[in-house]
Amino acid sequence: MAAPNTRLDRDEIVAVRQPLTNTPQRRAMLGKLKRRPSVRNSLIALLVITLIGLCLPFFAQQDPYDLTSFSVMDNRMPPMSESFDGMVFWLGTDGQGRDMLSAILYGMRISLLVGLVSTALALIIGVSVGLVAAVLGGRIEALLMRLVDFVLGFPSILVALVLLAMIGRGVDKVILAIVMVQWANYARIMRSSALSERRKEYVEAAHNLGYSTGRVMFRHVMPNSLSAVLVLATVQIASAITLEATLSFLGVGVPVTEPSLGLLVANGFDYLMSGAYWISFYPGIALLILIFSLNLVGDRLRTALDPKRS
Repeated sequence: MAAPNTRLDRDEIVAVRQPLTNTPQRRAMLGKLKRRPSVRNSLIALLVITLIGLCLPFFAQQDPYDLTSFSVMDNRMPPMSESFDGMVFWLGTDGQGRDMLSAILYGMRISLLVGLVSTALALIIGVSVGLVAAVLGGRIEALLMRLVDFVLGFPSILVALVLLAMIGRGVDKVILAIVMVQWANYARIMRSSALSERRKEYVEAAHNLGYSTGRVMFRHVMPNSLSAVLVLATVQIASAITLEATLSFLGVGVPVTEPSLGLLVANGFDYLMSGAYWISFYPGIALLILIFSLNLVGDRLRTALDPKRS
């Protein structure tokens, strides 16, 4: 009996590969996301909050970190109070006389910046490491995954605290610390997804046609392995913002000249017993809404992309 022909011509490889944007499964997935009101509403809410954090600071009535823009005579004024020059403090002022609404808008921008940039960098590093480990295999895979296990073996907050104690405070340094503790999560998920894709026929066909390992890795395997990683990234943005807020609250994160929501909560902690609850309360509510919106988007995406929950 003649052996079956295992070689595929170029027309067959195109049919087997099924590009990311043309597969019926992907089109059905995108259509399912569009039809789900919960996903659409969550994305709209997140977009509104992001636009508020990025755009409204330009329209704030006060730059809360410009020492010449506020007066200590207006310190700890309750919400809806009016200053001596006629300015209305809708959410009150803090111990230095800064408008809390303006401070929250500026702080939300810093928190979003840290969350988005750190997640993007960690995603790039983690996807690259996981993809290389899955495609190359062997000793390289073993070495990379042992490194991933080592990073994941320590609590994130402990690693970030040690790193910031060594390199100092600052937005860029906080982003670096968060990237160092988050990239391993993406690497593990990407490796698992890429291993599943690597065993499929279109990958074997691409190798039979003489395509390079890099081309198979980035043009064939990676686009079809990103769904789970992108869902994780949505949740990790909220995790990064929470971690930054915790570090700033502990005094090792963002400096006082670059506000964040966590730092604003910390600034009002000493005034809670005196009755000036609004100094910590309103930044805490803003932080809660931001994290809740991000987690809601991630949860809805996970539900929509999981075929077992369809």
